[in-house]
Amino acid sequence: MPDDRINYLLVAVISSAITGLLILGVGFVYMEGKLSKLEIPEGETSVVVLNQTLDQEAVVTTIFNDVKDSVVHITSVTLERDFFMRPIPREGTGSGFIIDENGYILTNNHVIKDASELTVTLSNGDTLAAELVGADPLTDIAVIKIEYDKKLKAVKLGDSDNLRPGQLAIAIGNPYRLDNTITVGVISALNRTLETENNFPIHGVIQTDAAINPGNSGGPLLNSKGEVIGVNTAIYSPIQGSVGIGFAIPINTAKKVAADLIERGKVIRPWMGITGRTIDEETAAKLGVKEAKGVLVIDVVEGGPSEKAGLKVDDVIIELAGIEVNTMDDLIQTILKQEVGKTVPVKFIRNGKTMTTEVTLRERPDNL
Repeated sequence: MPDDRINYLLVAVISSAITGLLILGVGFVYMEGKLSKLEIPEGETSVVVLNQTLDQEAVVTTIFNDVKDSVVHITSVTLERDFFMRPIPREGTGSGFIIDENGYILTNNHVIKDASELTVTLSNGDTLAAELVGADPLTDIAVIKIEYDKKLKAVKLGDSDNLRPGQLAIAIGNPYRLDNTITVGVISALNRTLETENNFPIHGVIQTDAAINPGNSGGPLLNSKGEVIGVNTAIYSPIQGSVGIGFAIPINTAKKVAADLIERGKVIRPWMGITGRTIDEETAAKLGVKEAKGVLVIDVVEGGPSEKAGLKVDDVIIELAGIEVNTMDDLIQTILKQEVGKTVPVKFIRNGKTMTTEVTLRERPDNL
């Protein structure tokens, strides 16, 4: 009998044996040409995995069923003024997900911004009032909290530092008020940079082609293990709809921000007290700077750390804390690596001469 005939009959026999044994409450997994026995507790469902692979459909449906009760619909009410200056309530919606059994929910800042009233609708339809714990406009992350007399299910948080393009990406949220909507794609790219409304850059942003639409904001982006790897935040679209370019704040960034918001109500960051921009060639030539590298100081906050250190408008910062500064983004990231209260050396160019000073960093004010 040919070998392929023997293999076919062997698989048929093994399949029949597995079917019979599952009825008796004993499972076998066929891997690498061997049968391994699995003890299955009475009353529990068994799963047989062949060749250590899972169908994507089964993965996605399993993850959805496991996570859907942790995803919430957030409704925010903001007050606007009409022509006669009368307050008019305006309603907005977004998504969020439970990160703690005590009722803490992670979402986007722009979902809850300026809200006078927040409500959360759970997957079972229960609607609850929510309170703002804290928000961080610089990363577009916010935490709200609900009180509920039943046990809440929190998501599993993953590690966004170990992602690779091509990995499965699953988004769950409430686009256009359509609750419990799931879309599937892949991680299209990593380490994108988004700018928030006050021009603060968010690094390490995840790009995905999983369809993200208005209302998905604040919802989870998950991997094939059902772990949250990002917070769905934005789409790039010339037609106000999903065109396969969505962005999510990496969960490792969100975890750090959420921890600060829960503990302190805000995120504490070091602050230098200047406004600046990357210098261009034309400005560099006018100021006597040989290379168009560095940050041009265009404003110095009165009484701030930089003013006290002697920095002035039109100075060009080229080094901070011993780290070369070529762009405004370089300067921001270097400052963020420092600690509040730390004194750091600053190298800068003024009137064509290289000079140094020391700046004692302070906590960034809440209104900036």
